[in-house]
Amino acid sequence: MINQINIKARERMEICIQTFQNNINNIKTGRASPTLLHNIYIEYFGSKTSLRQVSNIIVEDSHTLKINVFDNSITSLIRKAILNSNLDLNPILQGKDILIPIPSLTEERRKKLIKVIRSDAENSRINIRNIRRDTNDKIKKLLKNKTISEDNEHTSQIKIQIMTDEYIKKIDYILSKKEIELMKL
Repeated sequence: MINQINIKARERMEICIQTFQNNINNIKTGRASPTLLHNIYIEYFGSKTSLRQVSNIIVEDSHTLKINVFDNSITSLIRKAILNSNLDLNPILQGKDILIPIPSLTEERRKKLIKVIRSDAENSRINIRNIRRDTNDKIKKLLKNKTISEDNEHTSQIKIQIMTDEYIKKIDYILSKKEIELMKL
């Protein structure tokens, strides 16, 4: 029973790490890449829809992305979603397409990007701590129902804390690698 709870907690923490890694990878360093817009969603027919599902995102040149929108009526929604993202992009409407010039990586822009990834890292740490709290609550319920002993509960909580520390260190490592990468270029 406790092993299943620990396995589930580890799986959930691993998903947090993968999500954080994907978000960090989407922040590119001064080059146009369609993955830069993968985390942008719009409200389309009453549901949250990925930009990739309603358009084609292509690289026009090394510093420009072009979005071919399938439905012209949502062009303004897409533009607004890109402006509201924390990517500091300024989309330009060109007929039914949207052009997105990628600004060069100045010192100021690097600092903004680092601020964004630090915020994302903190959110990931919070998610991992929430998983720890949920797991500890499940273990306390087992103790309350007298399914496990107090020693088992204490041992399990220590294991969960060690696992939590391990995943938070992974987040810190990924963050520091990306910060170094951003400051080098």
